[in-house]
Formats: sequence, structure tokens, C-alpha cells
Amino acid sequence: MTKLYEQVSLKNYNSFGIDVNARRFVTFSSEEDIPQLLDSLRGEDNKFVLGGGSNILFTSDYDGTVIKNDIKGIREKQINENEILLSIGAGEIWDEVVDYTVQKNYYGIENLSLIPGNTGAAPIQNIGAYGVELKDVFYSLEGYDIESGEKRIFNLDECKFGYRDSIFKNELKGKIIITKVNLKLSKKGKLNTNYISMKNYLIENNFTTPTLSQIREAVINIRNSKLPDPKKLGNAGSFFKNPIVTKKEYDELNQKYSTLSYFISEDGLYKISAGWLIEKCGLKGFRVGNVGTHVNQALVIVNYGGANGEEILKFVENIQTKVFNEFGILLEPEVNIINNNQQEYL
Repeated sequence: MTKLYEQVSLKNYNSFGIDVNARRFVTFSSEEDIPQLLDSLRGEDNKFVLGGGSNILFTSDYDGTVIKNDIKGIREKQINENEILLSIGAGEIWDEVVDYTVQKNYYGIENLSLIPGNTGAAPIQNIGAYGVELKDVFYSLEGYDIESGEKRIFNLDECKFGYRDSIFKNELKGKIIITKVNLKLSKKGKLNTNYISMKNYLIENNFTTPTLSQIREAVINIRNSKLPDPKKLGNAGSFFKNPIVTKKEYDELNQKYSTLSYFISEDGLYKISAGWLIEKCGLKGFRVGNVGTHVNQALVIVNYGGANGEEILKFVENIQTKVFNEFGILLEPEVNIINNNQQEYL
């Protein structure tokens, strides 16, 4: 059943804990609610679908309708002897889905443990961590066109996945309500332990032939050692994307900075660590008023309490300026910055 509310505080719906209001706030929990939901949106120019609120920075009150997707449920379908198809409601908490797959011994998303947010937001960002991205296991998603009400199904190619990117952040930004995400997982998969922090953790804990549960444990403990709990300290995780440069650009940087931290991507380009760039500018643990970079991870911007969105945005722009002046690289936010009258799907 669709429920509509007026003038709702979004403080508890975003992990930065920014206290702003939405003019209207509507919730729905099943596909049967979609016609009523779309009818309630007619004539509304400003609207976006809210997931877990873990990748948002509000800079002001939202003069429009925030749509909260609460569709739940996980269904399994056997593809063959080794593969399983999971159909997941967009309102399911992502980390609970990962835990479910690990408990069932399904391989594929264990490295994506503890990423905050709901399942419906996962394909929008093409979430990724420790050498794995959602696109690696993605099969399809189901959703509805907000304007026409038409049900649509998107396969892997149609989603145009990129680094923290998809068609839903570009051509179809704010135009689709995702209801289900379908993933193809394996019963006899291969574990990805290539990241150095993962390798070190496994060695230190004598996990010579790690299980799915041990990989999940490793990811959770590594993330907890670096990233603050948003329930205790407001943040949206990694704020910036790791910038991607050509080999020529990398060589020029490496000549000047011998400790340059980077990864080589599948297409042969070089992904520079945004956290390393920020730290080298002396900004790790840097603080202005109630806003700062985290003491253990320069890539995470935190709200120490009471900061508003404009203060955080000004802090972000200051970091971008200093990194650009030092390295000639403009950091691109991974977090969605929501200004008034801006449509987003988060």
C-alpha cells in the first residue's frame, strides 16, 4: 500500500545525518502499489527514489517528492548444476543479501560485504570493492518508467555499467523505479583474494584455504578498521572516485611521486588512489568545524555532529581544489550531491 506524508525530516534517511525536509514523502512495498504511486506523482517535477540513503549529501530542503522503495524478498531459481539466479527486492538491505548468499554457499558477492545501502541502489552505482563489481554477477533488473508506467527489464549490456556508473546515473537518471535485481551466482566459484589488504589479512589469520565465510569476515574486519560506522559518525563512505589516467599521465606522476598508489584496470588504464592523493596534500584527519576527513581514511568525509550540507560541500570543494593544485587531477564525487530541484535516484 502506498503511503504519502507531508514535510518529512530526512535526517534518519541519510547516513550523513543531515537534517533537511522533503516537501512530500511516499513509501511503497510491492509492485502492485506502482500504479497508485505513479498516480500520486503526476504533476510533480522534482522526485527521486531513495534507497538506504548511504550515498547522498543533501545541501538543502528538498522541494519535491522523495520515494522510499520498501519492496522486499529473495527468490531462488536453479539455472544449472552450478549456477543459481537470485531475484532480490530493491528494498532489501544489501549487506543482508550478501550474508544470505554466504550462508547458502553461493559465490560471487562476498567481497561486497558491509557496503551500506539497499539492493536497488547497487546497480545504479555499480558498487564494487576488493576486486569485485556488481556487474561481474549481474543478470538483469526489473523496474518501471516513472512517466509512462511501463514495466521494463534491463540486461547487463543495457545497463551500460562503468566505474561506479550506469545508465541510471546518465540517460535514465531519475526516470526508472527499480523493483528487482537479478544476480547469477555460483555454487562452486573462485574466490577473489588479489587485493593486498585481503592477502595480508588472510596470511595474518592463517586462512590458507579460505572459505566464503572467512572472506566475508576479512572484508568486514578490514572495512571496520578503516571506515567509521555511520551510526556513530555521519558519513557516506568513500566520497570520491579513484581517478583514472593514461599510462603517460601515470608515468609523469610516478616520476614526481615514487610512492604513488595505483591499480591497473582491465582496460590497461591506471586507477590512482584518491585517498592517497588527499593524504599527500596533508588532509588526512583534517577538520574544519564539524566537518573533516577521517583520521584512518582520508577518502571518507565525516560529519562530527551538527554540520549542514552546505558546510560539507564547501569542505569537499576545498579538497578538490588542493588536490588539483598539487596533482592536476580533479577528484569526482562518488556521493550523489542533492541540490534543491535536482532529480536523482539514490
